[in-house]
Amino acid sequence: MIWGAMSSAGVGPLCFLKTKVTAPVYQDILEHFMLPSADQIFEDADFIFQQHLAPAHTAKSTKSWLNDHGVGVLDWPANSPDLNHIENLWGIVKRKMRNKRTKNADELKATVKETWDSILPQQCHKLINSMPRRIEAVIKAKGAPTKY
Repeated sequence: MIWGAMSSAGVGPLCFLKTKVTAPVYQDILEHFMLPSADQIFEDADFIFQQHLAPAHTAKSTKSWLNDHGVGVLDWPANSPDLNHIENLWGIVKRKMRNKRTKNADELKATVKETWDSILPQQCHKLINSMPRRIEAVIKAKGAPTKY
C-alpha cells in the first residue's frame, strides 16, 4: 500500500505502508506526510484537501482530526475514480514503470519512488486543469464510466 499526494505544484513525498489503513494509521500519514507537504506548497494559504471515501478517511476520528488541524475537505461523491486525478497520476507512474524489472520488494519500492519523483509539476497541473472536462464527461455519461 502506498499513500501519495499531489497538487498543481507537483507531487509530495510517498508513504509506504506495511499495515492495513485504519483511521489512526491514516491520521498518522496526514500528520507526517500531508501536513508538511501542504505547509511547504501552500505556506500559510488555505487549501482544500481531496480524498476519496475510504472508511479510514470518513471515520469520525479522522473528520475530527482534519477539523482540529484546520484542513478543509472537498465534498466527494462515492465511487468516482473518473474525477480523481491522482488515479490518473498513478496510471502515469505505472506506464513509466512498464518496462522496469525489479527483483524484490525493496527494488520495487525504490523504482516506484524514483518514478514518482520524476513526475513534473506540469503533469500535475495538467491533470488538475482537466477537472472541468472530467465533470462535463461524467455529466454527459450520466455517471457511467468515462475515458478518464
